[in-house]
Amino acid sequence: MSTPRRFLPSIPALRALEAVDRLGSASAAAEELSLTQGAVSRQLQALEAQMGVEMISRDRKKLSLTPAAQAYVAEIRQALGQIANASLRLQVAPLGGTLNLAILPAFGMRWLMPRLPEFSRLHPDVTLNMSTRLRPFNFGSEHFDAALHFGDPDWPGTDRMLLRNEQVLPVCAPGLLPDGLPVSPRELLDLPLLHIETRPSAWQDWFRLNDIELPRPLTGTMYDQFATITHAAQHGLGIALMPDYLVEQDLATGRLVPACGPAVETGGSYYLVWPINKARDPALHTFRDWLATQAQPEDPLPR
Repeated sequence: MSTPRRFLPSIPALRALEAVDRLGSASAAAEELSLTQGAVSRQLQALEAQMGVEMISRDRKKLSLTPAAQAYVAEIRQALGQIANASLRLQVAPLGGTLNLAILPAFGMRWLMPRLPEFSRLHPDVTLNMSTRLRPFNFGSEHFDAALHFGDPDWPGTDRMLLRNEQVLPVCAPGLLPDGLPVSPRELLDLPLLHIETRPSAWQDWFRLNDIELPRPLTGTMYDQFATITHAAQHGLGIALMPDYLVEQDLATGRLVPACGPAVETGGSYYLVWPINKARDPALHTFRDWLATQAQPEDPLPR
């Protein structure tokens, strides 16, 4: 259903309203917009007439926005910025388009990056811009086309594709284990445990999977990123419960060793998430189709 014309004011009128609100006067807005002060005033009058709402408070010395108009501008300003950014992307976009992707630092660096040379080789006309985000965000307030996300991607207005389920295993420095050998799950309770903020219940879930009833609340130090908890484990500060793809190289070189048993699958998973209104974006479509070839089940990367 098309939007009624009365709800779609002209862009010049909206720019004039936004400029008056931001700069505080019609003369300053006119200078920024390269218009006369009279032209700005006429645009504001036309906007008031179209919307049927008083938007400008006028006195002899100052022109200002009514409270209702100020609230309106707060929403319109974001929309004007989105239009400007979309227009810029349209003008400078390469043939295959541009994809703005939010990634998790560890998963993006260790899982996605080693695979991207293949994507670049197959689709050199697609530009991929990446920014790291540790926590979910609002697609409406940040200009991302998609995100690599862990957990339940329950954002409204989005769709998703499963990339892989997470498998974790306890690891530590070789010298931390008695006799340098793996121990039983119950014996881990006597060793210092390292925790990460993004998985606050990871250890409790792991012990439950191993049929261990915890006699007391778990203690241990907390870390905000996998990079820091990995270094802590390497320096013998405790046992870290790590996704297997993050410690493959450390295990291969002996910097870390398994503290107990093989990796086990947890309830968490990694997804590619995108707003439904961007589902037909050509760059996203190309990236999504390629990423589907990398998702579970997959062949291991060459070492």
